[in-house]
Amino acid sequence: MGFYERHILPHVIDKACGSPAILKQRQKIVPNATGRVLEVGMGSGINLQYYDKDNVEFVFGLEPSEGMRNKAQKNLTTSPVEVRWLDLPGEEIPLDDKSVDTIVLTFTLCTIPDWRAATEQMRRVLKPGGTMLFCEHGEAPDEDVRRWQDRLNPLWNAIAGGCHLNRPIPGYLEDGGFKIETLETRYLPATPRFAGFNYWGSASVR
Repeated sequence: MGFYERHILPHVIDKACGSPAILKQRQKIVPNATGRVLEVGMGSGINLQYYDKDNVEFVFGLEPSEGMRNKAQKNLTTSPVEVRWLDLPGEEIPLDDKSVDTIVLTFTLCTIPDWRAATEQMRRVLKPGGTMLFCEHGEAPDEDVRRWQDRLNPLWNAIAGGCHLNRPIPGYLEDGGFKIETLETRYLPATPRFAGFNYWGSASVR
């Protein structure tokens, strides 16, 4: 891991993923988590403030980036819930089969290199009757916006830690073995349209 990835990128990502519009989206799903939770791509722990301590036993925080784990220290000190770090990527979730009640996935699936392996791992560890709560940006419904997403994606991917602008998030979840239970979409305000189309909702194991 180079200097940029270790020392600069975590601050860039934390700032970009902590805008007022994105924080409002996080607040729509994170409080619904219950039981034993796996948060994939915990990053700086920006979601921790939104967990309901009365409904959550603890949170497994999956975050492979040492820089992001270091960035999370401040949020860990004020977290209302216990966090147990897992420092492996989403493609290698070190948990038993059917061991978590809720998976929280926020602005993460855009970045995971092998999204299929990661979603299959999530499906493996989620209990029957468990819930995936997701909030992700991705492929826009408008053709002109999609064209810009496709044009900008290579540069964006290089400077934004592997983030993709144009991933069809619901399709990826379904291909990974999930059934979409609820789904809402919108362009986020005060966000460039090429990076601002948001999907959020819930899914279960199919």
